[in-house]
Amino acid sequence: MTGRAETPDAPDAIDVLVVDDDFMVARVHRAFVERVAPFRVVGVAGSGRQAIDAVDELRPELVLLDLYLPDLFGLDVIPRLRTAGHDCDVMVISAAREADTVRGAVRHGVVDYLLKPFEFEDLRTRLERYVAQRGRLLTTVVRGQADVDRVLAGAAPAPAAAGLPKGMSVETAELVERALRTADGTLSATECATLTGVSRVSARRYLEYFHTTGSADVSLRYGVAGRPERRYGWRA
Repeated sequence: MTGRAETPDAPDAIDVLVVDDDFMVARVHRAFVERVAPFRVVGVAGSGRQAIDAVDELRPELVLLDLYLPDLFGLDVIPRLRTAGHDCDVMVISAAREADTVRGAVRHGVVDYLLKPFEFEDLRTRLERYVAQRGRLLTTVVRGQADVDRVLAGAAPAPAAAGLPKGMSVETAELVERALRTADGTLSATECATLTGVSRVSARRYLEYFHTTGSADVSLRYGVAGRPERRYGWRA
């Protein structure tokens, strides 16, 4: 287990524990997380037992949890954390695609479920969504049913102008949304960039944002060689 990093205190930082039995994968995940503000990795664990001990010691607010661990199945770690009195959030990061496993993760209250392998943008959009949802939960004052409904609607599709992650503009979001809505079929990031006049990297980021908020669907188009192309379509 890698302990808390010696970094300056950041009062608004969200402390993260990375759990993965492959130390190279854990290193990549750690590097990804530390590129997204305000997240800060405070430790890395390679087994279920190490994860439980690390949460006891480091008190992270978010655990990135692999499921295929050498001593425990990842989902079995969660009830042990709860029994020990820890209320940290858990985001599953795993290659496990079985429907029963995903349903089990939902029943255990995970905040998100990301399939391996993934790219940095895939994790970043989920971390940014977590920040937005966490902020809403911390600041909401419940005066009636409408307030409760507003909190529980965190996973519902959101309009482009509402709650955009830091660094994203309403104007560009509206351009990308319009391109998706009016497209004859699906769009790749390159095609979206051509239609909107933004860079391919920017187009991909906005497309992934719409996907994570539930406003757009993603499909894969397989070519003769290389990685499959991600294509996006507006959800009616």
